[in-house]
Amino acid sequence: MPEIVALLASPAHRFEGRPADGPAPAPPGELVDQIEIRAGLGVVGDRYFARPAHRDAAVTVMAQESLPPGIGLTQVRRNILVAGIAVDDLVGRVLSLDSGSGPVRLAVRRRANPCAWMDVTVGPGAFKALRGRGGIRCSPLDDGTLRIGPVAVEIT
Repeated sequence: MPEIVALLASPAHRFEGRPADGPAPAPPGELVDQIEIRAGLGVVGDRYFARPAHRDAAVTVMAQESLPPGIGLTQVRRNILVAGIAVDDLVGRVLSLDSGSGPVRLAVRRRANPCAWMDVTVGPGAFKALRGRGGIRCSPLDDGTLRIGPVAVEIT
């Protein structure tokens, strides 16, 4: 069964400047057991929430299968890490996730392309290896809550 493996809502943008200088320190509490999503705005408490430049890409989703063992959301800076869902093929579709509080529909707008930071935070060669597997950028269509654990999935 598909599942939500991890969730991240971070108020801080950690990848600024040059990758060789390393990321900024992680704020406490950015990995959470649940996130609140608002239609058209994103993840409550996240650095991109309600930012006009990110409204069509306010929620990011990545498949755990794309990552090496031991690597998670703090290294790739996506909001939702799932297992058992081939998210990279969903551009132009609507992904509906229901972790028990009702469905949250996400309009998949585009791929979340990796950047040079991946070679620093994930490991050498990750930038190239994650091309086409870096996840997706979505616009939330519903208000709702997502939690870690099993998730019902619908793709339209």
